[in-house]
Amino acid sequence: MPYLLSADLPTEPAGKRFRAGLERPGIYQLPGAHNGQAAIQARQAGFDGLYLSGAAMTASMGLPDLGIITVDEVAFFIRQIVRATGLPLLVDGDTGYGEALNVMHMIRTFEDAGAGAVHLEDQILPKKCGHLNGKSLVSPTDMAAKVAAAAKARRDLVIVARTDAVGVEGFDAAIARAKLYVESGADAIFPEGLTSREMFEKFHAAMPNVPLLANMTEFGKTPFFTASEFEAMGYKMVIWPVSSLRIANRAQAELYASIKAEGGTHKMLDRMQTRQELYDTIGLHAFEELDANIIQTIVPQGMPQDS
Repeated sequence: MPYLLSADLPTEPAGKRFRAGLERPGIYQLPGAHNGQAAIQARQAGFDGLYLSGAAMTASMGLPDLGIITVDEVAFFIRQIVRATGLPLLVDGDTGYGEALNVMHMIRTFEDAGAGAVHLEDQILPKKCGHLNGKSLVSPTDMAAKVAAAAKARRDLVIVARTDAVGVEGFDAAIARAKLYVESGADAIFPEGLTSREMFEKFHAAMPNVPLLANMTEFGKTPFFTASEFEAMGYKMVIWPVSSLRIANRAQAELYASIKAEGGTHKMLDRMQTRQELYDTIGLHAFEELDANIIQTIVPQGMPQDS
């Protein structure tokens, strides 16, 4: 059912609902959703929280993840995902789009758009993916000031502080930064670029009372672990940031190659979402029922093709 009627809308702020998910037993599983359609499919699979990746957003726009996009562009993605699902959403806030005042503007914009949580990172622009080389960091005090500004600006939003210090300054420096960020107002810590089970466990041992986020990105520096394995290591959240985009992009590339080679889509029909499946996913008939002036669409039963 589309979230168009007031009776269908969540009554609690997204930040409070995200915090409730974080505080319950077990690990909060947050698959990445790069647009509204992906978000609906994640909700239908049974997830009750989502993640919006900066890398997925920029890649879907044909851009690299270098801190290029703006606060308002991210807010567009937030609104479509929240509108489509009503689920609490953790949003990649990159470096905060500037200094303390810019961070406060970002927090208010994201919260107004419907975000439930945001994470800030301690890189210097142009930032890079956390699993790439050549990263540079702001000073710990500068990042702490951003975290404090974020905490001051939010109403209910959960603030997650990300540190990339493990790969730049070393493990002990990352711990010191994380503790400072918590003292400055962060609700949780995202240690990026950890490379072994031992490192994940050691980080938790150093901060046993702080919720920690694990990043299970593919093709990076982190070995593959399941959600239950991260939970056993003491982590409260896990994200799969770009997975939905990777799957969709590979499928699209194969589609276009098939059209070019075969002169049509006929070789790919068995891999397509059907018209009926699409309409069921986006709730077409539910939308039509909300307006008696709209005649319910009858799905064609002929050739399996869309106009």
